[in-house]
Amino acid sequence: MAFASFLGCVPAFAGDIDVVHAFVAPTEKVGSDVPLHLTVMNRAAEADSLLRFRCPFANFSERVTVDKGGEGPPSKRPVQTIAVKAAGETALTPEGMHVMLLQIRQPLAAGERFTCSASFRKAGSVDVPVEVRASN
Repeated sequence: MAFASFLGCVPAFAGDIDVVHAFVAPTEKVGSDVPLHLTVMNRAAEADSLLRFRCPFANFSERVTVDKGGEGPPSKRPVQTIAVKAAGETALTPEGMHVMLLQIRQPLAAGERFTCSASFRKAGSVDVPVEVRASN
């Protein structure tokens, strides 16, 4: 009997996670930072966590949340991971938990597509198609 079965839990595999509707807005500014919009679909019975996101057009990425409480305008705060709920969808948007792609290496024109990589604690690495397009 497998260890995971013995404990009554089913580990997540890359096949349990899909990242869909990933896009960034077009920008002409090399060196700028852009928020990444995406939805994580988790078919696993257990929650997971987004640990890292890499794109060929950005030098770095950062997982952030938006703090809306207190005085003054909302502010972004880095977080170690982004929780992904079990058996459901988790939307990452600039208004809440999301990924910021930092120091863009090139202008991003509408219609361009890139393959990026998301790393999850349980599911491992997942290839993510990212489109450059306006929000709506």
